[in-house]
Amino acid sequence: AGGRAMAEACDVRDEGSVQAAIAAVAAEYGPVNVGMCNAATLTPTFAIAELSLEDWNQALSVNLTGVFLTSKYLIPQMLSAGGGSIIITASQMARVATPGRGPYCSTKGALLQLAKVIALEHATDNICANTLSPGGVATDRLAKQYGDLERAERDWGPAHPIGRLGQPGEIARAAVYLAGDDSSFMTGADLLIDGGYAAR
Repeated sequence: AGGRAMAEACDVRDEGSVQAAIAAVAAEYGPVNVGMCNAATLTPTFAIAELSLEDWNQALSVNLTGVFLTSKYLIPQMLSAGGGSIIITASQMARVATPGRGPYCSTKGALLQLAKVIALEHATDNICANTLSPGGVATDRLAKQYGDLERAERDWGPAHPIGRLGQPGEIARAAVYLAGDDSSFMTGADLLIDGGYAAR
């Protein structure tokens, strides 16, 4: 739509990498006023008693610490810009516990609270912080997890009361809403777009 974009590699587990990536974007475009924290990792499906500390720590480092670090270095940018929006991708599993998915459910639930803390700390700075919680979405990652998207749709789609998986565009439009002025009175909230999954 006539805009410009750049790609910048970043390991969200590494503080220096996060700092460098945000600094590179700011050097190209000026102070960053919208940031979407979207990195996540899945761990093997194990009950808590069988889960390794390594897998637990991997989920924490990407899903939670990565968002902390990204937010930490986005906030000064947004203060310089006179405001902004931090959008954190959580999940319907932040609200609905699932056996065998302890690290994912726990870290995604923690993100809801982290967003609220950021929202309260910067409410008077014109910085909004919200979570966006999708249900199952027909993405390449889900295709890899299930073998292909047809199987994912067949096996997991019916778990959503709407009866299907979400489409990437449905989630993207919600993110655009959170990034724009139309959501300027919304902070510390969770936008749940899950086909009714968490309503059960």
